[in-house]
Amino acid sequence: MLRQSLASMSLALLLAAAVPAFGGSPALAGSPASGGSATVAWRGWNDGLAAASGGSKPVIVDVYTDWCGWCKRMDRDVYSRAEVSDYLNQHFVMVRLNAESAEHVNYAGHTLTARALAGSFQVTGYPTMIFLKPDGTHMVNVPGYVPADKFMKLVRFIGDGHMDKGESWEEYSRASGAAGK
Repeated sequence: MLRQSLASMSLALLLAAAVPAFGGSPALAGSPASGGSATVAWRGWNDGLAAASGGSKPVIVDVYTDWCGWCKRMDRDVYSRAEVSDYLNQHFVMVRLNAESAEHVNYAGHTLTARALAGSFQVTGYPTMIFLKPDGTHMVNVPGYVPADKFMKLVRFIGDGHMDKGESWEEYSRASGAAGK
């Protein structure tokens, strides 16, 4: 358990260092889709965790607030891309959680507000992506805006099972960089 926690913390720190919140990056091939053709299949917390339970897809929880400019940019520049939304819908259960909501949600046998739940995951900035195993077990938090190309690298690392197989982020980054991913 401690080893897994350390690995999760290490991944989060590496991602925070590798993905500057305000830095520019090369564009992902293709432009954001227009007309809503690229849509992430968002679910609410309770519905999303119920859908993931007993399945094989991990969960991404997009923790946001209504006033968050970087959250809106993540929607506009990352989630709206067909390559991103298609991959996410195929490999993850996608959940949205408003960190300032008083909505009641269930987690680990407790009922609490969405605000309290975000706090229990130590979310302190927005957006934050929380990655959970299908059974709801916490894997890692990734805080801040992540450009589309780096976001795809991250979700492929988790969605294709590299993290579950014990591959380190550094090994994956070297291999995926060499492979041109």
